Amino acid sequence: MKQVLMVAFHFPPLAGSSGIQRTLRFAAHLPSFGWQPTVLTAHSRAYERTSQDLMSEVGPDVAVERAFAVDTRRHLSAFGRYPWWLASPDRWMSWRWGAALSGGRLIRARRPDVLWSTYPIATAHVIGADLHRRFGIPWVADFRDPMAQDGYPADPRIWSAFKSIEQHTVGAARWSVFTTPGAARVYENRYPRFAPNIRVLPNGYDEASFAALEGVTCEPLTPGATTLLHSGVVYPSERDPTCLFEALERLVSAGKFGQGRLKVRFRASGNDAMLNELARRHRLQSVVEVLAPTEYRHALAEMLRADGLLILQAANCNEQIPAKLYEYLRSRRPILALTDPSGDTAGAVRSVGIGTIARLDSTDDIAVALHEFVEAIEQGRAVLPETSAVARLERREQARDLASLLEDARLSP
Repeated sequence: MKQVLMVAFHFPPLAGSSGIQRTLRFAAHLPSFGWQPTVLTAHSRAYERTSQDLMSEVGPDVAVERAFAVDTRRHLSAFGRYPWWLASPDRWMSWRWGAALSGGRLIRARRPDVLWSTYPIATAHVIGADLHRRFGIPWVADFRDPMAQDGYPADPRIWSAFKSIEQHTVGAARWSVFTTPGAARVYENRYPRFAPNIRVLPNGYDEASFAALEGVTCEPLTPGATTLLHSGVVYPSERDPTCLFEALERLVSAGKFGQGRLKVRFRASGNDAMLNELARRHRLQSVVEVLAPTEYRHALAEMLRADGLLILQAANCNEQIPAKLYEYLRSRRPILALTDPSGDTAGAVRSVGIGTIARLDSTDDIAVALHEFVEAIEQGRAVLPETSAVARLERREQARDLASLLEDARLSP
């Protein structure tokens, strides 16, 4: 069987990131297509939060090497401060040192045919570049999303590091892979010389994870009320919920939702204090629920039990699609997308037959769409994702496409 060395920071037991699923599921499915993965990841001490709930889903045949790594902010700061270069390109730059030793040892022992590294931790691509240069192994770089963007990263020194890494990566990798058409277009325009080496491999969902939920109760989350769920991180800029709260306050004050009729639940937001303050400011404490993270399996079950699901994605992320959307789609629940109608997220929901979209930065648009959305759910006429369209987004199908890219990289001169 052909060998691939997968360089990925996001891997169990890291908790709190949907990005874990991409590497975890690729590693599980690639053997079906003739590729045996070895995962080079970071020592678990580098993770801010860990959970054992996904460890059992790391296949017994998948070798995992946890290289030395620390979190600069937590392990190398003095009195809360540290030199900026100890967090460039990110707080886990020390992983590069450990991966140089561990990666070299793995390559000598396993002789992989192809390297694969995955962002959003930029150090992963630095490691991929190091190993590619040292050993001459073909390299596939999984960007997922754009790196250096207008205003991101905010620190100009880190932005310059991101720009340098992406420039080198696009030039050196056999394939540069993105999860959305918009992100791919950005890089085709930015690096036209290497446009033929850019591909789109979207995120997806894992059917086995949903199959394991058979028999789980499908009782409503809140009996007697319509519950809308947002599962995952709420960013203050990229997923700013301010207009949503303003729209909710307007509708509740106007009597559109009677007492106890509507609940809006945020699970594992990563910004609970912000959401609780918005709920207090807009007098929505009886409507809004802000809940702590839960195990992955429980999070999926919660999606299946929700009356409706919320996606938040600002226009400054038009070239990105929240990975959580694919699990939403497989849940086959009604979805309200608060996003720019011209962005890739809106395109993704339209592609499966959903058209309930409102601009995240428009209180008026959200108020109209939200009222209509809840009424459609309560009257049993809410539109659900098309089953056949959703089936094409299963991770096994994405792994098949990745295997083809790996094979091409292996055979390239």
